[in-house]
Amino acid sequence: MSGLVIGFLGIASLFAGILLGVNVMVALGLVGAVGLASIVGIHGATTMLSTVFFDTTHSFHFSVIPLFLLMGFFAMRAGLGADMFEAATKWLGNIRGGLAISSTIGAAAFGAASGSSVGTATVFTKIALPEMLDRGYAKSLAASSIAIAGTLAVMIPPSALVVVYGILTDSSIGGLLIAGAIPGVVFAALLCLATYLTVLRDPELAPVTRIEVSWQERFYSLRLAGPLLLIIACIVTGLYIGVFTPTEAGAVGAMLTMLLAVARHRSIAALELRKTLVDTVKTSGMIFAIIISALIFSKFLALSGVANTVGGFLVGLDVNRWVVVALIVVLYLLLGMMMDAPALLAITLPITHPVMMQLGFDPIWFGVFVVLLVEIGAVTPPVGINCFVVQAASEGRVQLEDVFKGLIPYVLAGLVMLVLLCLFPELALFLPQTMK
Repeated sequence: MSGLVIGFLGIASLFAGILLGVNVMVALGLVGAVGLASIVGIHGATTMLSTVFFDTTHSFHFSVIPLFLLMGFFAMRAGLGADMFEAATKWLGNIRGGLAISSTIGAAAFGAASGSSVGTATVFTKIALPEMLDRGYAKSLAASSIAIAGTLAVMIPPSALVVVYGILTDSSIGGLLIAGAIPGVVFAALLCLATYLTVLRDPELAPVTRIEVSWQERFYSLRLAGPLLLIIACIVTGLYIGVFTPTEAGAVGAMLTMLLAVARHRSIAALELRKTLVDTVKTSGMIFAIIISALIFSKFLALSGVANTVGGFLVGLDVNRWVVVALIVVLYLLLGMMMDAPALLAITLPITHPVMMQLGFDPIWFGVFVVLLVEIGAVTPPVGINCFVVQAASEGRVQLEDVFKGLIPYVLAGLVMLVLLCLFPELALFLPQTMK
């Protein structure tokens, strides 16, 4: 049996396992290991596997992930999400749809600190959803605006998912982190615009609410948002001017967020330090396991010849390269309906990344593009993990169909953002090209 046939059988086995409910990490690692053994023999496969494990676990780049995750857990323990929502509400709460827009802005800032799409969606469901429902907002608008706002966490730096992309593709992690800043802000603005146009078309979705607040209170509320924004600015600026590496940025961010949490609660006990560290280790271990399994599967695809065959077919198509981009968009949107972001990147990047490089696209640009793609998948049915998170965290106040019902304007905003990235690649490339 040829390596190419073994490769395609391996891909079929992988998706069959996923559809049968096998953990993606297990499916990737098992199919990759058995496939390697079939091609190079058991001895050659064990040698490759040991190399993958060592190269992965001792790599300096991997220390970025637990540090960013620790920063995010400290931000959650500190209650920074509530601070951001309160400040945004005092400025925007009196306009139609203002609470939903405040959720988007607050989630963008909080997500930059947490780096977790699921974590941001959870926090803002508990903070913003009751407020919106109590003021007469439609369940569909309130829930869907929070679900999509969670995706901003992986666009605006720092982002653990961007680091995963950098490791799997051997791209500049510092450049990738900086590249998401401008697209993240633009995407946040598009989501706010989508909310405003939606409630303008159907005012019953969001009645105008009057929140009595003075200008003095508005400016005073900035004290809540200021410290977190300063931490984010410190990380982004430090990376941009070359003061520290991505790993050092993660360490600085985690330390400053911890100090901010202690100052806010005036007690280190409020951090639940043991639980925070355990949660960080558990989440880091899960991500590391997915990356290791993905690298094993990637080696299998390379040795079997599948990656080169599929890549050569796509590159050899007698069509404009943007047609291939459109095919890749459809692929990610379809697969994004069935699996979460890290797993989707792990499975697809061994094929799609080389194809995009051969077509002449910048790896940094493609990183921002594909991360946005998989996050759009995070809100699309039937999986739509952010939607399940919002429904679960709502404690029964909204149903899953309520979340999905209001998503169409926001998914369209995501597609508009993809088009903007294609038309104006400088949105993602300007900062990395000028950083030191």
